[in-house]
Amino acid sequence: MNLKDLLTIAKNELNGLSTLANPDFRLEQAEYKEDESIWEVVVSYLVENTNKRVAATPLAQLASDFQYHRIYKKLKINANKEVVGLYIYNN
Repeated sequence: MNLKDLLTIAKNELNGLSTLANPDFRLEQAEYKEDESIWEVVVSYLVENTNKRVAATPLAQLASDFQYHRIYKKLKINANKEVVGLYIYNN
């Protein structure tokens, strides 16, 4: 399986998690786990920022003013191109 295949599989699995027309999926990391015969991949995508609020400092306010923010997910993909695990990923 090549990197393009891994991104396509992940995009198909995660597509409904963002309300944006173009969530800008990106393959951030990919590692083949030979002992488990699976790929562990990290994919990021954009979602609308629903955390806008008044922040205590100007820098924190600037960070909360962005319209979108990037979410990271780790997926495990087996040799049959099936997603067998989906995890929260903190970069």
